[in-house]
Amino acid sequence: MFSFLVSFISSALLTLLVIKQARLHRRALDADFDAVQKVHVHPVARIGGLPIFLAVGISTAISIWRVPALGHWTFSLLVCSSIAFIGGIVEDYTGTVRASRRLILTMIAAWLGYILLDARLGRIDLPFGSIAITASWLVLPITILAVAGIANAVNIIDGFNGLASVVTICMFISLACVAWQVGDVFVLVTALMVAGATAGFLIWNYPLGLIFLGDGGAYFIGFMLGELALLLVMRNPQVSTWYAALLLIYPAFETLFSAWRRMFVRGKSPAMPDGIHLHSLIFRRIVQWTVGRKEARALMRRNSLTSPYLWLFSLTAVIPATMFWRDTSVLICCCLLFMISYIWLYARIVRFKSPRWLIFRKKK
Repeated sequence: MFSFLVSFISSALLTLLVIKQARLHRRALDADFDAVQKVHVHPVARIGGLPIFLAVGISTAISIWRVPALGHWTFSLLVCSSIAFIGGIVEDYTGTVRASRRLILTMIAAWLGYILLDARLGRIDLPFGSIAITASWLVLPITILAVAGIANAVNIIDGFNGLASVVTICMFISLACVAWQVGDVFVLVTALMVAGATAGFLIWNYPLGLIFLGDGGAYFIGFMLGELALLLVMRNPQVSTWYAALLLIYPAFETLFSAWRRMFVRGKSPAMPDGIHLHSLIFRRIVQWTVGRKEARALMRRNSLTSPYLWLFSLTAVIPATMFWRDTSVLICCCLLFMISYIWLYARIVRFKSPRWLIFRKKK
């Protein structure tokens, strides 16, 4: 809890400083109001990842001072994550770093984690045993794609105020809970540090959107999430690999489903942005005020009303993952149920048949 508080306070103060000094970061202001995924009407600093990264760095230094045994692990992980963070934060400032280059940097960060932390996907659990993966030519690419994919997935769900932040905070808390139960101090402390730093940013991001997470924040948080989930599962064989799969299934399946939809349904590149992600559809077709007034206050309120739908939806995976972290059969069933629920919900909304219990109606 000490690590959480240090990160939270540091991040909250640093984020406030960035907001106050936003005039000095004009190149980092998001003033593109016409893009398909934009739902704000005033320029907003999109470098929220900077105070989060700095807060985690401060908390890491204090943790190493208090518990020197954590030094190698926490410092190495921070070094690896900085590579993923750099690609995103440079894009936030310049707008010139293509998505492919950011993905490559994140893959390099995952490769470095493979070397420095031995963070590798070495087994796949099944209901009646485990399949060991020992060939390095197979382990390395699978590990890199898994970690980089999660980092990119968090960036994709970062579409509304508080959406990616709250979803990932819940996931980090889950990692901390399971790590505490199996006695993994490194994962416990690090997960609390990143959760605290993200929460410190969140108080300024939700609901008013005074600052955005940006690509730097999304890639940093996503990389840390993927790396910690991988390390927890591989360092503790009693934790099922399907725990990590279910924990991360919302951003992961959103990304895979979006790529499939763009390629095979719309016939476009999977890297092209569009405005029909699940969170975008909820904003346009469930939050009823979307068809109403267009002034800033109304738009911001609709923005803030969208994220809670996805918070609750992601918890349908996070909660059972946290409860049944060692029960492979239950975790596999929950993964299947989540994917079926996602496809059913998406199909209903896209066909203008949203379930009535999801509809938010403005009080007259």
